[in-house]
Amino acid sequence: MEKVTEITLEEQTAEQDERRQKAEVSIRKKFHEELFSPFAQACKKYRLISDGDRIAVCISGGKDSMLMAKLFQEIQRHRKVRFELVFLVMDPGYHPENRKLIESNARMLGIPVTIFESSIFDTVDTVEKNPCYLCARMRRGYLYSQAKALGCNKIALGHHFDDVIETVFMGMLHSGQFRSMMPKLRSANFEGMELIRPMYLIREKDICAWRDYNDLFFLQCACHFTETCATVREDGTTDSKRLETKKLIASLKKDIPYIESNLFKSMENVDLDAVIGYKKRGVRHSFLDDY
Repeated sequence: MEKVTEITLEEQTAEQDERRQKAEVSIRKKFHEELFSPFAQACKKYRLISDGDRIAVCISGGKDSMLMAKLFQEIQRHRKVRFELVFLVMDPGYHPENRKLIESNARMLGIPVTIFESSIFDTVDTVEKNPCYLCARMRRGYLYSQAKALGCNKIALGHHFDDVIETVFMGMLHSGQFRSMMPKLRSANFEGMELIRPMYLIREKDICAWRDYNDLFFLQCACHFTETCATVREDGTTDSKRLETKKLIASLKKDIPYIESNLFKSMENVDLDAVIGYKKRGVRHSFLDDY
C-alpha cells in the first residue's frame, strides 16, 4: 500500500495566505481573459464537467498543473455546476528537494493535496529504450488507479494549447500520422473513468505571465531521467523532440503569424473527402472504399 500524505489549508502561514490571495485575485482580475475565460470556455465547449462529478486534479508540481488546481477552485466557487475536487499528487520517487517544493507551493497556494508514493522512477531507471514513454504510461495508470480508489470518476491533466499543437506537429513530422491530443478521453483500462484537459485553450505564455507576476517558482521538470542526463548541449541543440518542435513553430511564426491558431483549427477542419486514408476505432479506411 502506498504511503499517503495530506497537506491541509490549516498549515498556511500569514505570509503564505497573503501570497495565496494575490494569486487568486490575479486570476479573477489581471489574468481573467487569458486564464479563467479560456478555462471556463473549454469546460463548456467540450463538456468536461458535469453535475455530480468527483474530479482528481493531477498535480505534477509544474506551473501548468498548479495553475489548473487554482482555476478549478475558482470555477467551483461560481457554483454553476455541482462537483467535488480531489487534488492528487503522485510522488514517483522525487528528490527530497523537489518533494519539498511541491508541498510548500501547495501550502502557499491553498491547495489541499493528497500525496501518494510509488517506485516508478526506480523501475524506469533500468529501462534503456523509451524510458520516458514507459514512465508516462505507468504514471497515468497509477493516477487512474488512485483516483478511482478515492471515488473519482475523472482525472484532470494540465496540458495546454501549446502542448496540443506541438503534439499534432510532432506526430506529422516524426510519426507520419495526424493525431490530435483530445480534450477528453474515456479510459480503456479503468471502467467508468475519464480523462479531461481543461487547460486546452490556454496559451503557455499566459501561464508563464501569471507565474512571474506572482513571483512563483515551480518544478521545471519533475522527470527523474532528465536529472541524470544533459538534454541541452553547449551548442544549443537538444534531444527533446518537443523542445525542437516548439522552436520550429516559433521560427515559422516569423513568416506565418497565425501558425498556432491554424494548427489548432486543422484538428477541427478535417475533410474526410480529401484524405487518402484514415482509421476509425482501429479499422483502417481508404478513399477507394467508396470512390
